[in-house]
Amino acid sequence: MKDFSSKETLKLGLLMFALFFGAGNMIFPPLLGQLAGENIWITIAGFLITGVGLPFLGIVAIAMTGSQLKDLAGKAHPLFGFVFAIVVYLALGPFFGVPRTATVSFEMGMAPFISDSAEKMGLVLFTVVFFAVTAWLSLKPNKLVDRFGNVLTPVLLALVAFIVTVGIIKPAGTSGPPQKQYIQNPFINGFIEGYLTMDAIAALVFGIIVINAIKARGISDRKTITAITMKSGFIAVTGLCLVYIGLAYLGTTSRLVAPNAANGGEILTQLAYSLLGTPGQVLLGLAVLLACLTTSVGLASSCAAFFSDTFPKLSYRFVVLIICIFSAFIANIGLTQLIELTLPVLIGVYPLAIVLITISFFHNWFNGHREVYLFALAAAGFIGFFDMLKAFGLPIAPVADVLRHLPLYEEGIGWILPAIVFAVIGFVIASVRKGAGQ
Repeated sequence: MKDFSSKETLKLGLLMFALFFGAGNMIFPPLLGQLAGENIWITIAGFLITGVGLPFLGIVAIAMTGSQLKDLAGKAHPLFGFVFAIVVYLALGPFFGVPRTATVSFEMGMAPFISDSAEKMGLVLFTVVFFAVTAWLSLKPNKLVDRFGNVLTPVLLALVAFIVTVGIIKPAGTSGPPQKQYIQNPFINGFIEGYLTMDAIAALVFGIIVINAIKARGISDRKTITAITMKSGFIAVTGLCLVYIGLAYLGTTSRLVAPNAANGGEILTQLAYSLLGTPGQVLLGLAVLLACLTTSVGLASSCAAFFSDTFPKLSYRFVVLIICIFSAFIANIGLTQLIELTLPVLIGVYPLAIVLITISFFHNWFNGHREVYLFALAAAGFIGFFDMLKAFGLPIAPVADVLRHLPLYEEGIGWILPAIVFAVIGFVIASVRKGAGQ
């Protein structure tokens, strides 16, 4: 077994930061900051728990299992592990996550500088180049640590840090009183905003990249892999926390330059122009492009590794190319409609991901009883299923009348208490069966 040096740990931490810090993550904190106003610090505390803490735990959970998502989910049942992994990889991969990286980076980084009449053709050309670069970076996954750790991530961090620093030194405005839901429940609303980033699911997808990067250095011991993952993860978590706090602070100063903004992208664009003029918009566009590219490469690499491993007749290179070609096609002709179909699916899947991550850390405590996984996942999955139907706009009135009595159901996390209760029930049933068997 080879040693994993401090330099390699740092580079792996930068890789993990880059994988999680996509453009979507970049635009959440500014809007949160603008709405929270003077309540920003308690709000961002809630956001960091679910927006940073859960993804970190997800990566560690995958490292502890020794392989990938289907192994973790398979602790409930092999069939569930297989189906759940397929759904997650398709949703975050070619059917949603990967195409979105190109579209978001184009809209924020390129569209402001071209005419409306040229926008459609510009998107076509941009996606072709974007996914060609994604494919090139993804075809040699063992080099991802070097490529991200040495070049892309430091550049991304420098750009974001520069914009945030200018905004702190020369603020565009001052924070005001909190607005909307941030008046009464700033912490819980920040908590839910972090939950909606979907990074906990992404962690289950990115875990295989982290494990393979460590194994590529000749390390195979599971405890060692977990320890390295935690050390590198701490570096990524520190970077994410600092960036999110900085962007959220910028959001608190944005009410004059971006009043009534619909999203964080508008806030950042207006702030960049207010602080630095057109060069600021160029720097922001470059930062968004790098953030999207690193996420695109991470998702494409993870999906290709999963499908080539699950279906050995499909080579890793072939799957990478198919994902990139399909994603370029989707990004140009149907992303808006696809988002409308995919987001509700993710709403249904996300509770299952959180339950899997959480329970895995107590695996030894309850002796790994399958019933604990099954009952907890069944409870979360049942409620998540109806949340998904509601997100699709389908009528669920009779069931909704019952579910709305659950704590936190109206906030979108009503599955938490049932999952805990049914996990306990599963443990009791497993213990009784074991006692009867003896």
